[in-house]
Amino acid sequence: MQPLVDPTPALDPAELVRTARHAVLAGIGEEGQRRLSASHVAVVGAGGIGSPVLLALAAAGVGTITVIDDDVVELTNLQRQLAHRAEDVGTAKTVSAVRAITALSPGAAVVPETVRLDAANATTLFADADIVVDTSDSFATRRDVAAATEALGIPLVWGAVQEWHAQATVFWSAPPAGHDAVVLADLFPPGTEGEPPSCAQVGVLGALCVQIGGMLAAEVVKLVTGAGEPLLGRLAVIDALTARQHEIALRPAVTA
Repeated sequence: MQPLVDPTPALDPAELVRTARHAVLAGIGEEGQRRLSASHVAVVGAGGIGSPVLLALAAAGVGTITVIDDDVVELTNLQRQLAHRAEDVGTAKTVSAVRAITALSPGAAVVPETVRLDAANATTLFADADIVVDTSDSFATRRDVAAATEALGIPLVWGAVQEWHAQATVFWSAPPAGHDAVVLADLFPPGTEGEPPSCAQVGVLGALCVQIGGMLAAEVVKLVTGAGEPLLGRLAVIDALTARQHEIALRPAVTA
Protein backbone atom coordinates (compact mmCIF):
# COMPACT_ATOMS: atom_id res chain seq x y z
CA MET A 1 0.00 0.00 0.00
CA GLN A 2 1.27 3.47 -0.86
CA PRO A 3 2.26 5.83 1.97
CA LEU A 4 -0.68 7.85 3.25
CA VAL A 5 1.19 11.05 4.11
CA ASP A 6 3.68 13.11 2.11
CA PRO A 7 6.98 13.69 3.93
CA THR A 8 7.90 16.96 5.58
CA PRO A 9 10.98 18.56 3.95
CA ALA A 10 13.33 17.94 6.88
CA LEU A 11 13.59 16.94 10.52
CA ASP A 12 15.38 19.07 13.07
CA PRO A 13 18.73 17.67 14.31
CA ALA A 14 17.39 16.60 17.71
CA GLU A 15 14.48 14.69 16.16
CA LEU A 16 16.88 12.99 13.74
CA VAL A 17 18.83 11.69 16.71
CA ARG A 18 15.76 10.83 18.78
CA THR A 19 14.23 8.72 15.99
CA ALA A 20 17.49 7.29 14.63
CA ARG A 21 16.41 3.67 15.12
CA HIS A 22 13.56 4.22 12.66
CA ALA A 23 15.97 5.64 10.08
CA VAL A 24 17.69 2.25 9.78
CA LEU A 25 14.47 0.24 9.87
CA ALA A 26 13.48 -1.37 6.57
CA GLY A 27 10.21 0.13 5.38
CA ILE A 28 10.55 3.41 7.27
CA GLY A 29 13.97 5.03 6.92
CA GLU A 30 14.60 8.76 7.03
CA GLU A 31 11.86 9.49 4.49
CA GLY A 32 9.31 7.46 6.41
CA GLN A 33 10.24 9.34 9.55
CA ARG A 34 9.55 12.59 7.74
CA ARG A 35 6.16 11.19 6.77
CA LEU A 36 5.44 10.46 10.43
CA SER A 37 6.49 13.99 11.33
CA ALA A 38 4.04 15.37 8.76
CA SER A 39 1.16 13.17 9.92
CA HIS A 40 -1.83 14.12 12.06
CA VAL A 41 -3.46 11.34 14.08
CA ALA A 42 -6.62 11.77 16.16
CA VAL A 43 -6.99 9.37 19.09
CA VAL A 44 -10.41 8.82 20.64
CA GLY A 45 -9.87 7.98 24.29
CA ALA A 46 -6.88 8.40 26.59
CA GLY A 47 -7.67 5.37 28.76
CA GLY A 48 -6.51 1.77 28.84
CA ILE A 49 -5.82 1.36 25.12
CA GLY A 50 -5.53 5.05 24.29
CA SER A 51 -2.71 5.64 26.78
CA PRO A 52 -0.19 3.25 25.17
CA VAL A 53 -1.34 4.36 21.71
CA LEU A 54 -0.57 7.98 22.57
CA LEU A 55 2.79 7.14 24.09
CA ALA A 56 3.80 4.98 21.14
CA LEU A 57 2.71 7.56 18.56
CA ALA A 58 4.61 10.30 20.39
CA ALA A 59 7.70 8.14 20.65
CA ALA A 60 7.41 7.23 16.95
CA GLY A 61 7.53 10.90 15.95
CA VAL A 62 3.96 11.58 14.81
CA GLY A 63 3.92 15.34 14.30
CA THR A 64 0.40 16.23 15.40
CA ILE A 65 -1.73 14.25 17.84
CA THR A 66 -5.30 15.15 18.74
CA VAL A 67 -6.44 13.64 22.05
CA ILE A 68 -10.21 13.38 22.53
CA ASP A 69 -11.49 12.48 26.00
CA ASP A 70 -13.93 14.08 28.44
CA ASP A 71 -12.98 12.06 31.53
CA VAL A 72 -10.69 12.71 34.50
CA VAL A 73 -7.99 10.43 35.89
CA GLU A 74 -9.13 8.11 38.69
CA LEU A 75 -6.94 5.98 40.94
CA THR A 76 -8.38 2.77 39.47
CA ASN A 77 -7.19 3.88 36.02
CA LEU A 78 -3.52 3.55 36.92
CA GLN A 79 -3.55 -0.25 36.70
CA ARG A 80 -3.61 0.05 32.89
CA GLN A 81 -3.65 3.70 31.72
CA LEU A 82 0.09 4.29 31.44
CA ALA A 83 -0.04 7.90 30.27
CA HIS A 84 -1.26 8.98 33.71
CA ARG A 85 0.41 9.11 37.13
CA ALA A 86 -0.82 9.07 40.72
CA GLU A 87 -0.43 12.84 40.94
CA ASP A 88 -2.77 13.21 37.92
CA VAL A 89 -5.79 11.84 39.82
CA GLY A 90 -8.62 14.33 39.43
CA THR A 91 -6.99 15.95 36.38
CA ALA A 92 -8.53 15.82 32.91
CA LYS A 93 -7.05 12.94 30.95
CA THR A 94 -6.35 15.27 28.05
CA VAL A 95 -4.17 17.43 30.30
CA SER A 96 -2.29 14.41 31.59
CA ALA A 97 -1.90 13.09 28.03
CA VAL A 98 -0.41 16.38 26.82
CA ARG A 99 2.20 16.16 29.58
CA ALA A 100 3.07 12.55 28.68
CA ILE A 101 3.29 13.19 24.94
CA THR A 102 5.45 16.30 25.18
CA ALA A 103 7.76 14.59 27.66
CA LEU A 104 8.49 11.94 25.03
CA SER A 105 8.40 14.15 21.93
CA PRO A 106 8.90 17.84 22.73
CA GLY A 107 8.40 18.83 19.09
CA ALA A 108 4.99 17.21 18.74
CA ALA A 109 1.93 19.41 18.39
CA VAL A 110 -0.75 18.14 20.78
CA VAL A 111 -4.38 19.18 20.38
CA PRO A 112 -6.38 18.37 23.54
CA GLU A 113 -10.13 18.09 23.02
CA THR A 114 -11.79 17.73 26.41
CA VAL A 115 -15.21 16.96 24.99
CA ARG A 116 -17.61 14.07 24.69
CA LEU A 117 -17.43 12.86 21.09
CA ASP A 118 -20.81 12.38 19.46
CA ALA A 119 -22.47 12.40 16.05
CA ALA A 120 -22.68 16.19 16.05
CA ASN A 121 -18.97 16.96 16.59
CA ALA A 122 -17.06 13.89 15.36
CA THR A 123 -16.57 15.05 11.77
CA THR A 124 -15.31 18.44 12.94
CA LEU A 125 -12.90 16.83 15.43
CA PHE A 126 -11.46 14.61 12.68
CA ALA A 127 -11.50 17.15 9.83
CA ASP A 128 -7.71 17.69 9.67
CA ALA A 129 -6.61 14.18 10.67
CA ASP A 130 -4.95 11.67 8.35
CA ILE A 131 -5.93 8.70 10.55
CA VAL A 132 -8.26 8.17 13.49
CA VAL A 133 -7.58 5.63 16.24
CA ASP A 134 -10.68 4.55 18.17
CA THR A 135 -9.98 3.20 21.65
CA SER A 136 -13.43 4.00 23.08
CA ASP A 137 -15.39 1.44 25.10
CA SER A 138 -18.94 2.42 24.12
CA PHE A 139 -20.65 1.17 20.98
CA ALA A 140 -22.53 4.44 20.68
CA THR A 141 -19.20 6.27 20.47
CA ARG A 142 -17.75 3.65 18.15
CA ARG A 143 -20.66 4.08 15.76
CA ASP A 144 -20.24 7.86 15.78
CA VAL A 145 -16.48 7.56 15.17
CA ALA A 146 -17.05 5.10 12.33
CA ALA A 147 -19.70 7.25 10.67
CA ALA A 148 -17.43 10.31 10.72
CA THR A 149 -14.38 8.50 9.34
CA GLU A 150 -16.51 6.91 6.63
CA ALA A 151 -17.87 10.31 5.62
CA LEU A 152 -14.33 11.74 5.50
CA GLY A 153 -12.88 8.69 3.76
CA ILE A 154 -9.97 8.35 6.20
CA PRO A 155 -8.65 5.14 7.81
CA LEU A 156 -9.97 4.08 11.20
CA VAL A 157 -7.59 2.01 13.32
CA TRP A 158 -9.82 0.20 15.81
CA GLY A 159 -9.24 -1.86 18.94
CA ALA A 160 -11.13 -3.25 21.92
CA VAL A 161 -10.19 -5.06 25.13
CA GLN A 162 -12.34 -6.94 27.62
CA GLU A 163 -11.09 -9.16 30.43
CA TRP A 164 -8.32 -11.34 28.87
CA HIS A 165 -9.37 -10.79 25.25
CA ALA A 166 -8.70 -8.15 22.60
CA GLN A 167 -9.45 -7.36 18.97
CA ALA A 168 -7.81 -5.04 16.45
CA THR A 169 -8.43 -4.11 12.84
CA VAL A 170 -8.41 -1.28 10.30
CA PHE A 171 -11.60 0.04 8.73
CA TRP A 172 -11.49 2.24 5.63
CA SER A 173 -14.41 3.36 3.52
CA ALA A 174 -12.23 4.72 0.69
CA PRO A 175 -9.04 2.64 0.50
CA PRO A 176 -6.65 2.75 -2.47
CA ALA A 177 -7.53 0.88 -5.64
CA GLY A 178 -7.21 -2.87 -5.27
CA HIS A 179 -8.40 -2.93 -1.66
CA ASP A 180 -11.97 -3.60 -0.55
CA ALA A 181 -13.67 -1.03 1.63
CA VAL A 182 -14.37 -2.53 5.06
CA VAL A 183 -16.29 -0.60 7.73
CA LEU A 184 -17.50 -1.15 11.29
CA ALA A 185 -20.93 -2.35 10.10
CA ASP A 186 -19.23 -5.24 8.29
CA LEU A 187 -18.04 -6.54 11.66
CA PHE A 188 -21.02 -5.44 13.75
CA PRO A 189 -24.18 -5.00 11.65
CA PRO A 190 -26.36 -2.25 13.13
CA GLY A 191 -28.55 -3.52 15.94
CA THR A 192 -26.52 -6.68 16.56
CA GLU A 193 -23.59 -5.43 18.63
CA GLY A 194 -25.22 -4.97 22.04
CA GLU A 195 -23.33 -3.13 24.76
CA PRO A 196 -20.28 -4.74 26.41
CA PRO A 197 -19.97 -4.85 30.21
CA SER A 198 -17.65 -2.26 31.70
CA CYS A 199 -14.19 -3.13 32.96
CA ALA A 200 -15.47 -2.25 36.46
CA GLN A 201 -17.88 -5.18 36.12
CA VAL A 202 -15.67 -7.86 34.54
CA GLY A 203 -12.12 -6.52 34.81
CA VAL A 204 -9.39 -6.01 32.24
CA LEU A 205 -5.78 -7.16 32.01
CA GLY A 206 -3.62 -4.05 32.09
CA ALA A 207 -0.76 -5.64 30.17
CA LEU A 208 -3.17 -6.59 27.35
CA CYS A 209 -4.14 -2.93 26.97
CA VAL A 210 -0.46 -2.16 26.41
CA GLN A 211 -0.18 -4.99 23.89
CA ILE A 212 -3.19 -3.96 21.83
CA GLY A 213 -2.26 -0.28 22.08
CA GLY A 214 1.14 -1.06 20.64
CA MET A 215 -0.48 -3.02 17.83
CA LEU A 216 -2.76 -0.12 16.94
CA ALA A 217 0.15 2.33 16.95
CA ALA A 218 2.07 -0.02 14.64
CA GLU A 219 -0.90 0.04 12.23
CA VAL A 220 -0.71 3.84 12.18
CA VAL A 221 3.01 3.76 11.44
CA LYS A 222 2.46 1.28 8.59
CA LEU A 223 -0.34 3.30 7.04
CA VAL A 224 1.57 6.58 7.23
CA THR A 225 4.82 5.19 5.80
CA GLY A 226 3.47 2.51 3.46
CA ALA A 227 5.44 -0.22 5.25
CA GLY A 228 4.15 -3.75 5.56
CA GLU A 229 0.55 -4.94 5.30
CA PRO A 230 -2.14 -3.20 7.36
CA LEU A 231 -4.97 -5.05 9.09
CA LEU A 232 -7.52 -3.82 6.55
CA GLY A 233 -9.80 -6.79 5.86
CA ARG A 234 -8.44 -8.76 8.81
CA LEU A 235 -9.51 -8.87 12.45
CA ALA A 236 -6.75 -9.83 14.87
CA VAL A 237 -8.12 -11.67 17.91
CA ILE A 238 -5.92 -12.07 20.99
CA ASP A 239 -6.51 -14.44 23.91
CA ALA A 240 -3.95 -13.41 26.52
CA LEU A 241 -4.99 -16.19 28.89
CA THR A 242 -3.73 -18.85 26.47
CA ALA A 243 -1.19 -16.63 24.66
CA ARG A 244 -2.90 -17.34 21.33
CA GLN A 245 -3.63 -15.00 18.46
CA HIS A 246 -5.57 -15.66 15.27
CA GLU A 247 -7.20 -13.74 12.44
CA ILE A 248 -10.69 -13.55 10.99
CA ALA A 249 -11.15 -12.32 7.43
CA LEU A 250 -13.39 -9.26 7.10
CA ARG A 251 -15.17 -8.51 3.85
CA PRO A 252 -17.78 -5.98 2.79
CA ALA A 253 -21.24 -7.11 3.84
CA VAL A 254 -23.35 -8.50 1.00
CA THR A 255 -26.63 -6.63 0.67
CA ALA A 256 -29.70 -7.77 -1.25
